[in-house]
This record gives sequence, C-alpha cells and structure tokens, in this order.
Amino acid sequence: MSAGIIDAVPHDGPAAREIGFAVPERYNASAILFDNLAAGRGGRIAIHCPLGDVTYEGLAKDAALFGQGLLALGLKRGERVLMLLDDTPAYPAAFFGAIRAGLVPVMVNTLTPPELLRYYLDDSAARVAIVEPGFAGLMAGLAADGARLDRIIVVGDQADAEPAGAAQVTIASRWLAGFDGSLAAAATHRDDMAFWMYSSGSTGRPKGIVHLQHDMAYTAASYGRHVLALREDDICFSVPKIFFAYGLGNSLTFPFSVGAACVLLPGRPEPRAVLDCITRYRPSVFFGLPTLYTALVNAAEVERTDFSSLRLCVSAAEVLANETAAAWTAIAGRDIVEGLGSTEALHIYLSNLPGRRKPGAAGLRVPGYEVRLTDRDGRDAGAGEEGILWVRGGSSAPLYWNRPDKTAETFRDGWIWTGDRFTCDADGFFTFKGRADDLIKVSGQWVYPLEIELALADHPAVRECAVMAVELPDRRMTLHAFVVSSDGATDGSRTAELQAYVKQRLLPYKYPRRVDYLDELPKTGSGKIDRQALLSRPLGKAS
Repeated sequence: MSAGIIDAVPHDGPAAREIGFAVPERYNASAILFDNLAAGRGGRIAIHCPLGDVTYEGLAKDAALFGQGLLALGLKRGERVLMLLDDTPAYPAAFFGAIRAGLVPVMVNTLTPPELLRYYLDDSAARVAIVEPGFAGLMAGLAADGARLDRIIVVGDQADAEPAGAAQVTIASRWLAGFDGSLAAAATHRDDMAFWMYSSGSTGRPKGIVHLQHDMAYTAASYGRHVLALREDDICFSVPKIFFAYGLGNSLTFPFSVGAACVLLPGRPEPRAVLDCITRYRPSVFFGLPTLYTALVNAAEVERTDFSSLRLCVSAAEVLANETAAAWTAIAGRDIVEGLGSTEALHIYLSNLPGRRKPGAAGLRVPGYEVRLTDRDGRDAGAGEEGILWVRGGSSAPLYWNRPDKTAETFRDGWIWTGDRFTCDADGFFTFKGRADDLIKVSGQWVYPLEIELALADHPAVRECAVMAVELPDRRMTLHAFVVSSDGATDGSRTAELQAYVKQRLLPYKYPRRVDYLDELPKTGSGKIDRQALLSRPLGKAS
C-alpha cells in the first residue's frame, strides 16, 4: 500500500465550508507547532511539566533535532517510527519532529503487552522506535526475536549500560547533540499520511488507523474553535495521554494552534497527582473521562484543591453518570461539558456547549461534521427514532492499514459507520443508547444493558458500576452488574435495594439479576472500564 497521497473527505465539501477550513495543497502538520515561531510566540511557555517548562522556541528546536536525527538514520519519506512514550516534553518533540521530516509516527499505548508490541512492529514495518527507558530492554528483545527493528532511541534518564540485541540502542540526549536543530518541513501533500494510532482491539485484532497531514488542523478549526474557543492565555490539562486521539487534541493540537500552553503529567494519573497539577499549574481547561471524574470527586484531596482557575471542564469516551456530574459541579463550581468522538474521526464530533447542554446527552453536532441516523436497512431514522450514527468530516481517517475488510465495513463513501445507537431530540441533542450489537433478550424481553447501567449509577450508594450481558451455562442470557459501593455495603439487602431502584426507574423486567461488589472496577489503559476483565471473573449469585 502506498504511503503517498490518500483519498480523503473533500476539502471543499459543505462541512469544511461551514467552518471556513482551508490548508494549502502542500501542507505539513508540524505547522501546528512551528507556526508559533512565525507568530512571534517563541518565548511563550508551550508545556508545563514536573520535569520542567518548555517554550515554543525550545520545543521547536527539539522537534527539529529529532527530525534531523531520524533522517540521518536513513529513513525515507513515509516510513513509520513507533513511539512508546509517556506524557513528557519529549513526546511532542519526537512526534512533530518525525512529521516535519516526512516520517509517520505510530503512537502506541505504554500499557501495551509485548505480544501486541510485536504485532505493531510487524504491521507498521517500523525500523525505528522511540521509547521510554523502561522499554529499551523489551524492544531489544523483540528485535532479537525477529522483529524488523534496527534502532531503539531511548529518551529520558538512562544509565550508560545499553541493552544488547539485534537493534542498536541509542540514548536520545547524546544522539541529538550531534545536530544543529534546524529543519525545513518536508513538502508533504495535505492528503499524505501524517501519523497512525491503533484501535483498542476489543473486538478483534487492533486496526492501524491512518490520519493525514490536514486532520489535526481540521479538528482545531472545528471542535477547537467552536467548542473550546481557546485563547493564548489558556492552559489545557488533559489527563488522557497523548497517545490517545482525545489526549492528542487536548494536549497538543488545540493549545498549540492558538499559542496556548498545555500541562503534561508523566506517570499514572492518580487522583492526588492530578489535583496537585491543578493547584500548581492553574489550568483553565480540564479534560477527563467519566472514570476519572468519579475518582476525583471521591479523593480525600479534592476538598483542599482550588479549582478557581478552571473555565471549562470536558468529558468524553464514555457516558457520564448524572450523579458524578452533579458532584463535580458542587465541588469544582463548573459543569462538565460532555462530548463524543472516535479515533477514526480523530476527536469529538458531538458535544454539549458551555452555555447549552443537556445532562446525559452526547451533545449537538460539532460544526465541521455531518451526522445522520439510519435504521438497520440504511434508511434515515425519523424524528425522535433510534438509529445507527454515521459521521463525516475533514478529519476522518480514510482507511485501516492493511485491513481492506474492516475498511470497507467502517468507511463508506466518505462516511464513518460508528455502530453506535443514538436518538436525536427536537433540539438537536444526540443521546447514546448503546452499541448496535448490545441488544439482548432477558426473560423473553429485549433489553439494552446501558440503560440499566445508567439507572443504577444514579443510586446514591453506587460510586461506580458496569452492567453487561452474561451467558449462563444453559445458553440463556442474564444481566450482571458490577458495583463499587460508596458506603461499603455489599449484602443481600443492598442488592435487593438496587434491584428495586432500577425496577422503579425502568420497566420491572429491566434489572440486574446478578450483582457483584468490587473495591474498584478494572480500567483499560485509556481509563475506560475494562469490561473484558470483568467478564473473565467468576459469576456472582443470581437474586
């Protein structure tokens, strides 16, 4: 498959015209960083980080050094560079440096297991990996085991001893010292590949999602401009990491597009560390996930945190429980603006607005995107009817790498088939109803687990929960709830109370037949509830 120009959603379509989006035919996405120098912002802080602050001038120089270094290794236009990095200033430097050099960074979750890393290396054909020190030995081992990997570049503190293996291991600080930090942008086309991300792989082998040079700029012109409305004096703090599409936009695309600053927090985003960053760096825009907001409102340190710098709080990725949203508003003094997007679209395409929101709704159509709902036969859903959501906009990925079957299933005539069920009310607000394949029959009646989960989450004794369909040994399906109790009660009377609560709010047959109580729900690397891990647990008792 060619690494050159790829067919994309037309740049002169109605969605692009709506937001006045235009980039030249020759365009390189590193402009999002480097244009700040031409705008006279070189001395402004681009990154706040416990490891030290970085100006736009310093970050651009570091990016140019990475680009020069990668080209000196003999990499050619369009070759992939795997990045296994935490949220430190080295990440945007390596990311933008690779793109400026005409190379394609492949962004990988730092919690990826070894066998999946090997798959990513093989699938992307990356000959170079840029990694944190803790991954140098692992990557060298994969190279020795036959992965096509010639060079491992290690960022951060590292001892002089370098792992031996089939790939050469290079310490970034010593390697970059040999270059001068000047690099002109590669003359890439706006529809050339810019970077990849991989899907979570929850329903099969992970898919390489290809994004193009213009895609980041498009999200800045749509969501960044019309929802966030950032200014130079804003400070963005995204707890979701850069290697997620949500985090990439929050931490890099949106603030850098207007000369604002971001906060990068390395390591695990424990509630105390997150709240410490809010106190220390005084962010104005805060991005989280429902599971994070739940953890923060229950953290001991939240009462001592000063949230007065915040003007906007954002949540995405999963449905936000009303109780969690209300608790955050009471503590932080700011409502949470909920939205929904996907890695295929790169960022959020449905969003509530600071002055216009409906609790529980994914939101309104974000300018720059077209959305529609259809029934299972592809006919447009009527007003108020439930349907499958389709989305189209200039940031849409054109394909999955080396997956023509999945590409044909998801990307159709410029539209992304999301597989998510929604309704749209008379005011234009879309509400998520679950996945197209979530419908199950319990006691002869059709049920969507999500509606039970949302009802259960509103009970005052439920801090966190997940509801899923579980197959019994006799092949019947049942509803299984996993609950983190806010008061520690886990006996049969609490189960009966929760079941009665759901029956009263929904139809009587819509209640969880089984309830397990856990100290915490397992989370994926992106902070979502790990439902596969829950399904692997032994079943609790039916009630």
